[in-house]
Amino acid sequence: MSLPVALWSLSTLTRIALAALDWGEIDHDPSSLLAVFGHGAVLDALSALAVAAAVLAFGALAHAGAPEGTLRRVRRMSAFAMAAAAAGFVAVAELLFWNEFDARFNFIAVDYLIYTVEVIGNIRESYPLPALLAALAAFGLGAAWLRERFWPVRAQLAWTLRDRVGIALFAVVAAAIAATGALRMDGGVDGVPGLRGNVRNQELARNGPVSFVAALRSNELSFRRFYPTLDDAQVIRLAGDWPRPVASSQAGGHAGVRRAASHFASAAARRPRHVVIVQVESLSAEFLGAFGDPRGLTPNLDRLAAQGLLFTQLYATGTRTVRGLEALSAGLPPLPGQSLVRRPGSAGMQTLGAVLRTHDFETTFLYGGYGYFDNMNAYFSSSGYGVRDRGDIPGERVGFANIWGIADEYLFDDAIAWMDHTAAGGRRQLLHLMTTSNHRPYTYPDGRIDIASKTGRGGAVKYADWAIGQFIEHARTRPWFGDTLFVIVADHCASVAGKTRIPPSRYHIPAILYAPGHIAPGRVSTLASQIDLVPTILGRLGFDDDAGRFFGQDLLGATVRERAYLGNYQEIGLLTPARDGTRDLVVLSPPRRVAQYRIGVDGNARQIPVDPDKVEQAIAEYQLADDLVRKGRYRSGQAPGVAATGPVASPAGAGT
Repeated sequence: MSLPVALWSLSTLTRIALAALDWGEIDHDPSSLLAVFGHGAVLDALSALAVAAAVLAFGALAHAGAPEGTLRRVRRMSAFAMAAAAAGFVAVAELLFWNEFDARFNFIAVDYLIYTVEVIGNIRESYPLPALLAALAAFGLGAAWLRERFWPVRAQLAWTLRDRVGIALFAVVAAAIAATGALRMDGGVDGVPGLRGNVRNQELARNGPVSFVAALRSNELSFRRFYPTLDDAQVIRLAGDWPRPVASSQAGGHAGVRRAASHFASAAARRPRHVVIVQVESLSAEFLGAFGDPRGLTPNLDRLAAQGLLFTQLYATGTRTVRGLEALSAGLPPLPGQSLVRRPGSAGMQTLGAVLRTHDFETTFLYGGYGYFDNMNAYFSSSGYGVRDRGDIPGERVGFANIWGIADEYLFDDAIAWMDHTAAGGRRQLLHLMTTSNHRPYTYPDGRIDIASKTGRGGAVKYADWAIGQFIEHARTRPWFGDTLFVIVADHCASVAGKTRIPPSRYHIPAILYAPGHIAPGRVSTLASQIDLVPTILGRLGFDDDAGRFFGQDLLGATVRERAYLGNYQEIGLLTPARDGTRDLVVLSPPRRVAQYRIGVDGNARQIPVDPDKVEQAIAEYQLADDLVRKGRYRSGQAPGVAATGPVASPAGAGT
C-alpha cells in the first residue's frame, strides 16, 4: 500500500503548492476550497490506484519467489528510488507548466512532448537543470530509504503461474476501472463535473497526469459531432455562400457594420510591389507604448505605429504560433483541435502565398528555427510558399542563437539579403518571417539594449523591438524599400491566463501596416480578427477580386463587419460589439454547448443569457469554415511551393 499512498500524498502536496502560487487568482472561500480539494483528493486516489494496480500486474507476472537478500533489497530500493524521482519530476514539471500557462497539463504539453529537442533545450536554458536533477535524485533516494526503514517489503512465497496470471488479470481490470473513473472526474474540455466558477479552481481540482492523458485522447475533434450545428440553408443565409462577394466581404450578421477607413490609403496610383510580413513571437498589445505601456519597451514599434497604420482592436485567433501562422496564411477562423499547420491533409490549402504566386510573386516563408517544428516547413511548402529555415542560413552569418532559433537581428539580416536577391531578379516578393527571440529563455546578444539577456520577458520584448527597428532602417537604404508593404503583427499574446476559458484581453495583439508613400498614417479602431490581414494585404496590392477567396475581410474595404474569432483548441468564440463600449463573446464547446459572456469596458467578463441571434451567427460562421476545410473547398488548386534558396553571404549593410 505504500505506493498508492505515496502517489496520493505527492499529488495533494502538488495541489497545495499550485494553490499557493496562484492564491490571488483563485476563489479561496472555504466552500470553494473544500470542493476543489475534495474532488482532487478522490481524483488523485483513483489515479494512484490505477498506477499501483498496473505495477501490481507487472510485479505479479515478474514474481518468481526469489529469496530475500542484499542484492534483491538493493534492486528493490533502486527501483523505488527511480519511481519516486520520476513522480517528483512530474510534480516539478506541473509547477513549471502552471507557472507558464496557469493550467494543468493540456494540449500544449502533448504537442511539446513530440519536440523533445526544443523542449529539453528550453528547460536547460531556462532553469538550473543540474540542481533540479540532483534534488530529484536526493528525493528518490530519501523516499526509498524511508520506505525500507518504516514500511519494509517482506519476501513473499513463490506464486504458482495460475496465481500470478490471476492476480495480474485482477490488477489490469482494477487499473482500467480506476483510470476510467479518473478520466471522467477530470472532465477534460468540459471542466470538472459539478464544480463551477473560476477556471483556475477548475484546473486546480484536476490531476496533471490524468489531464495529460485526457488531452492526448482529444487530439482531433469533429465540429459536426461535438458542436452545435445549423441546417445548410441557414448557414448560407447567415454566413454567406462561397466564395464571398468582394463588395460585402461577409454576410450581414448581427455584429456592428461600419464604413472602413479607406481614407488611410494613399491617393497615389502606384501600388506596393512587395510584401514583408514580420510575425513577432508573443507580442501582446499591452507591451507597446502605443497601447499605454509606460516602460518604454517598444520605441521602434511605437514610432512605426505613429508613421504607419495601426489597428488598435485586432485579436489573435489562438494561443499558439501555429494558429498565428494559419491565420496569416490561410485566413481561416480557429477550428477545433489541431491548427491546419499541424493537420494531415492540409497540402494545397488556399493561402496568401498561393494566390500571389498566380500573380508572379516569389513567395517565401522564413523561420529562424528549424521548420520541422510544428510541421511548419511541410505546411508552407505544400501551400504555395518556398521555405527557408535555420538549416538554410549559413552558420557564419549567425552570431547568436538559442534552442528556438537564431536571434532576430540575424533573421532580419537574411531577410534583407533575400529581398535584395529577389528584387535584383525583377520579381515581386512576399516574404513571411517568423521570429523567435521573444520566447523563454529570453536570451539575446549582449550590448544591444539596456536590459541584460535572460532576465525576463521585458528584455526579450525590447530586444525584438530593437531588431525590428534595425531591420526597417537597413531596408530603408535598399532600392526596393519604397515599393514594399511591411506588415508587423504578433502570432499570439504572451499570456493566455484568465478567469474565463477565452479571455479576450489575452488575445489582443498589435498590427501595423507600414508603407510610406502608399498608406497614410492613422489608426483603425474597428474590432477585427487576425485573419482579416490576408484580404487587407490583397486589397493594398490591388488584387481586390482575390480577397473574396478568404474568410476574412478587407479592413480598408467599402464596409467592415466588426467581429473577432478566438479559440483555444477545443473552445471557439465569436466576439462582437454589444452596447456602451461592451462586447459579447459567444463560446461554442463540446459536447454541443453554448455560453455567452458580456465583456465590460474594463475587460472583466460575466456570463449572461444567450442571445439566439448571436449564437446562430457564431455557429453559422464556424460551421461554414469547417465545411470549407472538411469538404476540400478551401483549396488553391496551385502546385506546392519549392524549397527556397538564396545568397550565402549578406550584402554590405545587411549586418548589424
